[in-house]
Amino acid sequence: MVSFTMLKKAMFYKKLENNVVECLLCPHNCRINEGKYGVCNVRKNINGTLVTENYGIITSAALDPIEKKPLYHFYPGRYIFSVGTYGCNLKCKFCQNWEISQQRLKGEYVLPEQVIAAAKKQRDNIGIAFTYNEPSIWYEYVYDCLIEAKKEGLKAVLVTNGYINLEPLKSLLPYVDAMNIDVKAYTEDFYKKICSGKLHPVLATVEQASKHCHVEVTNLIITDLNDKKEEIESLVKWLSQIDKNIPLHFSRYFPNYKLDNPPTPLDTLQRAYEIGKKYLNFVYVGNVMGFDNNTYCPYCENLLVKRDYWHVKLVGLEGNKCKKCGNSVNIIN
Repeated sequence: MVSFTMLKKAMFYKKLENNVVECLLCPHNCRINEGKYGVCNVRKNINGTLVTENYGIITSAALDPIEKKPLYHFYPGRYIFSVGTYGCNLKCKFCQNWEISQQRLKGEYVLPEQVIAAAKKQRDNIGIAFTYNEPSIWYEYVYDCLIEAKKEGLKAVLVTNGYINLEPLKSLLPYVDAMNIDVKAYTEDFYKKICSGKLHPVLATVEQASKHCHVEVTNLIITDLNDKKEEIESLVKWLSQIDKNIPLHFSRYFPNYKLDNPPTPLDTLQRAYEIGKKYLNFVYVGNVMGFDNNTYCPYCENLLVKRDYWHVKLVGLEGNKCKKCGNSVNIIN
């Protein structure tokens, strides 16, 4: 149980008959009876009012390399103060952070101005990232923190599953500098059976966010579930139609939580990388050795950013332009 609970009235809901409320934050649109929680396990109906129980509750905090988010084209080589709470609005059977995403935990209560002050004290820190669990279900706290971060000149990052309705997303985006959005598969069947959600709202989030802030996409390739060549090609084609300069990160799956499929074979990741490079300018393979995760100019193939795990060096950039050919590239630094 949570050691301290700060009840705060939720945003984005409507009251129905018999003290039932409908949460409008995410595509579940949970109809919640009095005394009950939504799917996320943090938003509760108390006497016909929807409240959030995790406002200000921080369960995890660290100063991370920005590449760990992963964001490879947003201030490469820098660090970002990262915080998370508990709860999630998806129920992924392979969840890597299920200890904090799928149960209510003890945490420390920290006001928005306090967490922003803590972020400002971190050495070599560019801003604040909301990560570890799903930040959208921490909506009210994230929103308040983003406003404070903007006032203080800090960069703001969301690492998210993208499962949010468009109206609340649009309210956040003016304060967000970068997002890594996890597109878990490219079929509705996968989202329904493996994540207890839907694909199309996630795609809509990528499309909307990419109009307003820096976006990178992650896809965890799971053996025998979302690893078919045709599905990977469909994902890559769709992303290229939005912007072929959006970086795509393929990740290797390892058994976790409720899923025990074998780890992703390296040749599957290699095939995904090759498919990605047919349509996109920037493709990376994370959490596995043996892949070249340097960044090269898509116009002249000049080495722009050299990476050795978290050791990052900008070698071929002047601002966001290639030193060799002078073309602008999708890198913020």
